[in-house]
Amino acid sequence: MSNWYPARRMGWQAKAAIGLGVLAVLLIAAIPVAFLAGLIMMLLGHVIGGLAVFGVSILAAASAVVIAGVNGVAQLRKVISRQRYKVVQLLGSDYRYD
Repeated sequence: MSNWYPARRMGWQAKAAIGLGVLAVLLIAAIPVAFLAGLIMMLLGHVIGGLAVFGVSILAAASAVVIAGVNGVAQLRKVISRQRYKVVQLLGSDYRYD
């Protein structure tokens, strides 16, 4: 059981990956709010500004999702590489039990 506790502590990379994931979710949740703000701006006469608000919110959310995904995959590969047991593909003969 002594090997379990050091594995449970998160480093700054894991905390950064979680933070990026939370930021991506928050930016995706803010897209409808930005759409409404852009729509109100367009109704008041600022068409280019309204389109810019909506476009920038979509661009920010998409880039946050991509960055969080890349960081998450890198973090997962790092965790898997530290394991003692490697993930291998089994052959057909490995499934038989005699």
